Order: sequence, then structure tokens, then C-alpha cells
Amino acid sequence: MDIKGFTYGWDSKRGACLKEEAFKSQDLLFDTGINWMCFAFSIHQEKFSSTEIYFDYRNSLTDKEIIHTINRAHQRGIKVCLKPVINLRDGVWRALINFPDEDMWGEDKYWDTWFEYYTAFLCHYAEIAADTGCEMFCVGCEMCGTERKEKHWRNTIQEVKKIYTGPLVYNANHGREMEVSWFDAIDYIGTSAYYKVGKKPGDSKENMVTEWEKVAKRLKEVSEYFKKPVIFMEIGVRSAKGCAMMPWDFNHTEFERSEDEQGNFYDSCLEVFSGEAWFKGIFWWDWSTCIYDTMEEAKQDTGFNIHLKKAEEIMKNWYLKL
Repeated sequence: MDIKGFTYGWDSKRGACLKEEAFKSQDLLFDTGINWMCFAFSIHQEKFSSTEIYFDYRNSLTDKEIIHTINRAHQRGIKVCLKPVINLRDGVWRALINFPDEDMWGEDKYWDTWFEYYTAFLCHYAEIAADTGCEMFCVGCEMCGTERKEKHWRNTIQEVKKIYTGPLVYNANHGREMEVSWFDAIDYIGTSAYYKVGKKPGDSKENMVTEWEKVAKRLKEVSEYFKKPVIFMEIGVRSAKGCAMMPWDFNHTEFERSEDEQGNFYDSCLEVFSGEAWFKGIFWWDWSTCIYDTMEEAKQDTGFNIHLKKAEEIMKNWYLKL
């Protein structure tokens, strides 16, 4: 497993990456034994039907802090996958971005305009990835409603490749990997691997291993079909009982805290996938620019964070021996 990674910086607001707390958090992440960092951040469009994408000078991360964060990782010998993501300002999931395929005159003008903006957005950050020597670039995340526009996607990827010559990945949503017909145009099949491997609250590692083995069988077939290796671009679970039954969940804050279930999720996944030749690695979700640093704070947390929890030691031990 080449990529022993973690996602860093998601949902950070302008200026957050240049604070001392961010440097401290980043160093704590580096100390976990990762060899890759996926630096993920978002730019917004207004709603699912908006055709225009604009930089928000109030909230969006500046190029300066993105470059600084990449450079800090490289100084520690950590490889970087740069992952710019489109989000919707009204809170709707980006997977629902969609338009009619043609108007009354048979023109694809909505898609043409949106992809013009999206391509320009990607190319801007592809230039940063190229200039800073990022080892991978992600061209999209969970954009289910757009994936059928194969010609547009291929054109966008072609424009990105004129700027960034390193490996490219696209982050599909779990279960939709075969829907991305243009995976042949890039280097890695990425997926958000929020698969339901828990059958009951507090489920055991052994039961989760059984479920992961089913997932592995299907993803191996996907890899063989496209002749591309697979990366878990996102994967994780909150430290709360029952969350392995819905790993994507962040809303049910009433769930009982459980480091064991989170730890079993990490342990079972790494046990099943770490030895597979077609599988290239993991970017766990996620590590904040402002992470708690005491055991007392960790014991109050039921989020995706693993710092000072059982899952952190499990991941460290796996990454050490891989």
C-alpha cells in the first residue's frame, strides 16, 4: 500500500492555515506516520443549478496559505495530493449539481457554461499543484450529477493535463465507481469509501472484516475493468456507537461515544486492503487545522477526529509496518 495518508484542512476558512494552531495541528498529523497528505478545501457556487463559480474573498483560502501548507508538508517529506472541491453555498450536496442535457434548440449551453467555469477553477489550482511539486491532483469529488457528461469531463481533464503533468485522480462516491466511464483518462480510481460495514451498534472487527471483504471483491472488479488502481480518497467514521452502519454521518450527535467502534472500522479496513496489489492506499477523513491536544478534550469528542483515540494508535501501528 503506497499511500499511507490522511486528509487535512477541510472546511478551513481564509487565514486558518497560517495560524500557529494550524502549524501545531499539521505537525501532530505528520507525527502519526503518514507519508501522504490530501489537502482538501472548497470553493462555492450558489446552488445546484448555478452555472457560475466565484472565489469568495471573505472566506476562501488564499493561494498563499495553500502554497505554505503544501510546502510545510514537503519539508517533512510528506507527499501531497491537492484536492480543490466545489461546494454549494445553500448546503445542498455537490452530487446534486445538474442541468438539462439540452435546451429547446438542442444546445447544451448550461453544461457548457458550468464546465467552462469548472475547468478554469481546476486549472488555477492545477497550476499551484504544478508549481509546488504536488505529487497528485484531484479533479473532482462526489460530483454524481455531472459524471454522465463524458465529453465535457474529457475536455476538462485534457486542459488540466496541459498544466499539471503528474498523476490525476477523481473521487467518486461509494458504490458509483462503475458509473464514471472516463476513468481511463486519469491515473487512479478514487472513491469515498463510506461503506456500511457495521451490522449493529458496537459491531466487532471480525464482522466488519467480513463486510470489507465483500467490498474488496467488487472494487477489484472495478480496478480490473478500468485497468487502474484504486485509492480511498475519503474514508472514516465518527467515534460513536452505530456509525459504522452509516460512516458518512455527522448529524447524529446524540449517539453514544465509542472509540472501539471507530477503532474496529480502521483496523478491519486496513487488514483487508493493505495487502491488495490493485489497491494503492487511503486518505482518512479528516484532520482539522485546529485539533484538540489533550486527553480530556479527546474524551468529549465524537467526531471523525482520531487524535488521542484508539484509532490513532491502530493507524500508526499499521502505517509503521506497511
